[in-house]
Amino acid sequence: MRTTELPLVVVLGEQEPPLLDRIKDRARLRRVGKAHLAHALRAADALLVWDFLTDALPAAWPEEGGPRWVHTASAGVDKLLFPALLRSDAVITNSRGVFEEPIAEYVAGLVLAMAKDLPGTLDRQRSRTWQHRATERVAGTRAVVVGGGPIGRAVARVLGALGLRVTLVSRRARPHDAEFGRVHGFGELAGLLPEADWLVSAAPLTDETADLFDATLFARMKRGARFVNVGRGPLVVEDDLVAALHEGRLAGAALDVLRQEPLPADSPLWSVPGLLISPHMSADTHGWLEDLAELFLANFACWAAGRPLRNVVDKTLGYVPVGEAPGGTPHTEEGSS
Repeated sequence: MRTTELPLVVVLGEQEPPLLDRIKDRARLRRVGKAHLAHALRAADALLVWDFLTDALPAAWPEEGGPRWVHTASAGVDKLLFPALLRSDAVITNSRGVFEEPIAEYVAGLVLAMAKDLPGTLDRQRSRTWQHRATERVAGTRAVVVGGGPIGRAVARVLGALGLRVTLVSRRARPHDAEFGRVHGFGELAGLLPEADWLVSAAPLTDETADLFDATLFARMKRGARFVNVGRGPLVVEDDLVAALHEGRLAGAALDVLRQEPLPADSPLWSVPGLLISPHMSADTHGWLEDLAELFLANFACWAAGRPLRNVVDKTLGYVPVGEAPGGTPHTEEGSS
């Protein structure tokens, strides 16, 4: 820390995070928006990126100096991986540990909604149409989950509890995974798709995963399969997904994350048959802001005491490569998306 004064913690966001008054006797807190960010960063010791969807940081990051620690209230860190921050000595940490179970529950809800045709039931209720139909079972169907970090593993675990046969795909293959037996590498993904009834994207956004889900992969999928993305919008070539839906290659899809957020009201994606769209909400449950604040405060206590930080991001990989999830469960693959 630069002086004997209390460290300056800059909070980027228009809204006041909860619970930060707990450290007001140990830090000088300054909340700023985009307009004052550049000036604040020059004097900051630490930065809490509370508005984790902002694109303001690259232009505001100082040429010299700047915060020594950057914590984001998100699992994904792709918006922090700009050259100036990567070149700096700043340590980046994320909010892994908050989102895994809620996202897994959300994916399970989407799978059940599509298999049981809940959108069709709601449409018929609105039109007061009584039309009996049979629906599908999910038990015994096969799901491929792409993303071997905590979120992908949580998704695989919950889908497995519903009776799905789940195959996990990660950056690196692991032939002897303690929980899932075998974890496949990205290079094996195309070969797994012809047998998949469900393809779930829960991977982080990196150079390796950008545009991963494109026409080539969708063409490999079983006719009538379905696709879910809870990772990052740029993982998917949206035009290719729409074409696969229109052609009947896919029976349905769900996007909780999109390339452009918020999705404009005039976007054609809103009206694509068989496509469910939600506003990047799969991880957000009642009390989630307090959970994010609690995690930051725990990491602040470590930082202020000079102890190792939790959820340190590898700037080269773009995710947390090693760490412990709540409860001490070790993970050695990519972090949450």
